[in-house]
Order: sequence, then C-alpha cells, then structure tokens
Amino acid sequence: MKTPPKNFYIGRAEIIANNDKLTDKARQSIYIARADNTINAYQSDWNDFCDWCEYHEVDSFPALPETIINYINDLADNAKANTVARRISALTENFDAAGLKDNPCRFPIVKNALRGIKRMKGTIQHGKMPILFDDIKEMLTYLEGNDLQQTRDKAILLIGFYGAMRRSELAGLDIEDLQFTRLGLLITLRKSKTDQYDQGQLIAIPYVQNKEVCAVTALKNWLTLSDISSGPVFRGFTRGHTIRKTRISDKTIALIVKHYAGLMGMDPKDYGAHSLRHGFATSAAQHHVEERQIMRQTRHKSQTIVRRYIDEADRLIDNPIFKITENK
Repeated sequence: MKTPPKNFYIGRAEIIANNDKLTDKARQSIYIARADNTINAYQSDWNDFCDWCEYHEVDSFPALPETIINYINDLADNAKANTVARRISALTENFDAAGLKDNPCRFPIVKNALRGIKRMKGTIQHGKMPILFDDIKEMLTYLEGNDLQQTRDKAILLIGFYGAMRRSELAGLDIEDLQFTRLGLLITLRKSKTDQYDQGQLIAIPYVQNKEVCAVTALKNWLTLSDISSGPVFRGFTRGHTIRKTRISDKTIALIVKHYAGLMGMDPKDYGAHSLRHGFATSAAQHHVEERQIMRQTRHKSQTIVRRYIDEADRLIDNPIFKITENK
C-alpha cells in the first residue's frame, strides 16, 4: 500500500500496534477489517478533500462542519449525488478512526446539506446499457481478427454474460479457478467486490444445447487453441499476434465489449463490461426467472438492485400498450 497522506488514520497499522489494551488476536481482526482497495479509495477521497482545503486556506484536520458543507457543494458542481455521499462516508470514517470526539461529518447541519444536494441533483444512477441474450447472439457474428482473437473474444463475451461477471473477475481468472465437469463448468472466484473476506464464490455455467452460444464450449476451445494450461485464462496479444504470458486488463475487457457493440451499430459509449452482467440479469428477468435464482447467479447481495433489473424488463414485457393495441 502507498504511504498514507497526512492525518489519514484508516488502516494505520502503527496506531493499532501501539494500543497496548488490545490483544494480538484483536489487533489482527482490525488489520483485516477492510480490503486494501477500500482503504486506497478512502485515501484518494481524503486527498481530494485536503487539496480543496489547502486551496481555500481552511483547516482539513480537524475540520469545521461548515468546511465540509462548502466542500461537498463545490464537489456537487461536477459530481453525482452518490459520489458526494460516498465522499462524505470516507471523511466520516477517517475522522472516526482518528478518534475525534466531535466528528464534523456527523453534525445535523452537514446531514441536511447532503440531503439538499440529493434533492437538487437526484440519485438516479445512469449505468451502462444491458447487452441482452439476442444481442450476444448477434454480437458473435461480428467477431474480428485471427482465429486466436476470435476464439478468445467469444469466450470472454459468453463467460462474462452467463457468469454475470464483473470485468475485474473476468480479468482475474486463472486456470486453477476452473473445474470442468460432465455437466458444465464451475468457476471459483477467490476475490470479488462483494467478497471482502476472501471466502470465495462459486459460479456454475452448464453446457447448453446450441454449441454456438455455449460458454463452456467456447472457453474449452480458447484453452485448446491457445495451449494455456496454467496461470491467467484471458491474455492479450503481442504485435506479432502471439499470446502474452500476462493477464488481460479489466479495461481491455470493457474495450472489447465497446468494440463489438459499435460494430453492431450501437453507441459504444453506452456500453461496457458491466453490460454483460446487466444484460444477463435483465434477460433472466425477461424470461421470468425467479429473483432468488437471478441473485444466485449474479451474486448480488442487494435485492433492490436485482428488482430494478426485473422492473426494467417488466416495463417492456407487461406494458399496458400491448393490451390497448391488441386486435379484438
């Protein structure tokens, strides 16, 4: 991890180590309470706040409630309401970790200011458009490059879709995470966004009858053609079109999805790697798959998000317009 910025207390090992009232076992549980990615995000948020305070010549630590309010209102000029709320959360956590008796972020005046920003800007998140099952089938007809690239891209698109995988999960796959069975494929995610304690998550992808859209078959074809038997599953290519030893980046996966969306005549900026995950959930909802089954495959912890996908599908399937326009 990077050296923490000044007055950043979240995850500070020396503070925990110097607390002689804690046992070694208690210290260890605190050390691993937050994932490194979370701490790094909090550091970035804290740095932004400190830079703003320095520019406006006000104290960042300890900070006044009015300083927090002025900061988030300036931030709101170019950020979404949810981003502002996340930034407040990071500041709150840091002031708490520092042991401040009067955390400025917890003052009612700050909470009211945040509530006002949410009312003014709204909290609707405009995510990437979903790539539905019919889109996937069409997308596979636009595969480009030599046999190696086409085979790899097909496996990425199908595994990403059926597995409802995040781009970091796809990029992070190793051969050792795969278990092929008579019925299909079991993927073990050893680290995921919603698995902060590294307990591991299991994704099941069965064989499907139509081999052209079978993710398990596509992945087997890629591993056979690439002769990859260990290490990263999905890799990039050199200028000489040979396979690299290093794994593909999650950004590259997003670019692959955008590229093929563009070839289909869709606006690439509306699509990304998340379109595969979003598209699976929406497609499942369109086919009236039970919420519980969708959540098992997508590994969503929140019913709210999955229900949003279901509602999105229902708006076009169970639309009253059909009843109005039906021929009697």
